[in-house]
Amino acid sequence: MQNPTSPCVPFLGRQTKTASELLHSNSLSLRSRAPPPSSINPPWPRIMLADGTGGEQPLPAHSADRKQHRRPSLSALRQKTPPPPIKLSPRTCAARGMESNNWARLGVACLLVAVVCCLSCAEAAAATRRVEVQRHLKRLNKQAVKSIKSPDGDIIDCVHISHQPAFDHPFLKNHTIQMRPSHHPEGQVLLDENKLITSKQKPPPRSQLWHNIGRCPQNTIPVRRTKKEDLLRASSMKKYGRKLQRTTPNPLSLQPDLLDESGHQHAIAYVEGDSYYGARATINVWEPRLEQGNEFSLSQVWVIGGSFGEDLNSIEAGWQVSPDLYGDNNTRLFTYWTTDSYQATGCYNLLCSGFIQVNSEIAMGATIYPVSKYEGFQYDISILVWKDPKEGHWWLQFGNDYVLGYWPSFLFSYLSECASMIEWGGEVVNLEPGGEHTSTAMGSGHFPKEGFGKSSYFRNIQVVDGSNNLRDPTGIAAFTEQANCYNVQIGHGGGKWGNYFYFGGPGRNSNCP
Repeated sequence: MQNPTSPCVPFLGRQTKTASELLHSNSLSLRSRAPPPSSINPPWPRIMLADGTGGEQPLPAHSADRKQHRRPSLSALRQKTPPPPIKLSPRTCAARGMESNNWARLGVACLLVAVVCCLSCAEAAAATRRVEVQRHLKRLNKQAVKSIKSPDGDIIDCVHISHQPAFDHPFLKNHTIQMRPSHHPEGQVLLDENKLITSKQKPPPRSQLWHNIGRCPQNTIPVRRTKKEDLLRASSMKKYGRKLQRTTPNPLSLQPDLLDESGHQHAIAYVEGDSYYGARATINVWEPRLEQGNEFSLSQVWVIGGSFGEDLNSIEAGWQVSPDLYGDNNTRLFTYWTTDSYQATGCYNLLCSGFIQVNSEIAMGATIYPVSKYEGFQYDISILVWKDPKEGHWWLQFGNDYVLGYWPSFLFSYLSECASMIEWGGEVVNLEPGGEHTSTAMGSGHFPKEGFGKSSYFRNIQVVDGSNNLRDPTGIAAFTEQANCYNVQIGHGGGKWGNYFYFGGPGRNSNCP
C-alpha cells in the first residue's frame, strides 16, 4: 500500500477508488506539502476543487475516460491533415499591400533624411574649413607694398619690415628690430664657390627665380605668398608648415640603425661633446627626384641643443624639394626651428611667428636656380648660423653677402646658451609606397663613391667656438640608418674644400628593396 504522505503517487493500473475518493483521501497531504522541484511534469492534469484548491490527480479509472486523456502518438500527429490555408478577401489583401507600401515609403524617407543629414554635416564641415582657411591666409599674408609674380608661379609680397609675421608673437609686440648683428664670426674665408667639371666657363651666379622680374624696395622684406591650395594640401591648419615629430637624426641612439618611426632617413656628418655657437657649410644644390608628393628630400645644417626627448631645440637651414609644402618639385631655400622636438613650436620659413627677417633681397621658401647637373656644372650655396655673443640672438647668413635675419634668444631653452651638437647632411621621407623602400633620391640620387660631379657634397664645414671664431671641427663622425639606400663618406683635406663629405643615394635599388 502506498504511503499516503508521498507527494508523488505513480499510476499502477486500475484503481478501486474513484477520483472523488482519491481527492478526499489525499487532500490534506496535497495541501500541506508542495511537490518537490522536478523537471518532469506529472503524468496527469491539474484540476481545481470546488473549494478553490488544486491538486495533482491521476487519470480516471474508467478505460473510456482514460482514452479521452491519452496523448496522441507521434505517428498520429504525422498523419494529421494540415489546416487549410487562410483565404483573404481582396479587400484584406489590398489593405495589407498598402501597409507594406507604407513601410517601404517610411524606410525610403528615413534613408533620405539620413543622406540629407550627412550632406548637411559635410557642407557644414566644408564651410568651417573654408572659414578656417581664409582666417589662416589673412594671418600669414600681410599687406604688401609691392607684389612680384615669379616665373615659377610664386607671388612674392614685399611687406614692410615691421609688419612681418614674426611680430604676431606676443613677446615681440614691442621688440626693437636689430638690423645687423653686433659681432660676426672671425676667420671666415671667402671662397670662390663656383666649380666646373666640363668647361672653364664660369657658371652664372646662383639666385632666386623671382629676381628675374623685380626686387623689393628698402624697409621691406620678400615674403612668399601662401595660397589656398597650399593650405588644402595640409592634413590640417595646425600641421601646415611643420615637420613631423622626432625627425632630427640621433646618431647617439642605443639603436642608431633603427629606422625613424615617421619614415625619415638621414645620411649626415656630425660633431658633439663640446659647446658650439654656430656652424657653416657650403652645400651642393640639386633637384632630386621624389616618388610621391608627400615625401621630401633636403640638404641642411642642424644646430641642436638639449636631449633628443620632448625638449629638443633645433635651428635648421638649407635647401629642400617638398611638393606637399610648396606645390611643385623646385629646389627651394628654407629654414626651420623648434624648441619642443617639433611638437607645438616652430615652423618652416616665415609660416609662424619667430624668425625676424631684415634682408630685402632673399625670400624664404623661394626657388633657387640654377641647380647642378650630373657630369655638368656644379652649383652650391653657403649657409652660416651663429649666435651673437652680445644680444644672444641666432643669426642666419646666405652666401657671403646676405645676412637674412635672426631667431630671438627668448624662443629657446637649451639654445639660449649654446648648441651641444652640429649636424650636416641629407634627409628624406620614406613612406614605403607599395610596401617597398621609396625611390626618392637624396642629394644627387647617386652614392658617395661616384665623387664630384655625380654625387652631392658638403664642403668647408666649420663650427663657431666660444670666442666667436670659425674653426674646423674635430672628431667628425658619420651616421646613416641604411647605408645601402643612402650613404655618407667623409673626406679630410687642407685645400679649398677644407673638411668635406659626399652623401646621398637613390633609395630603392637591388640592395635596398
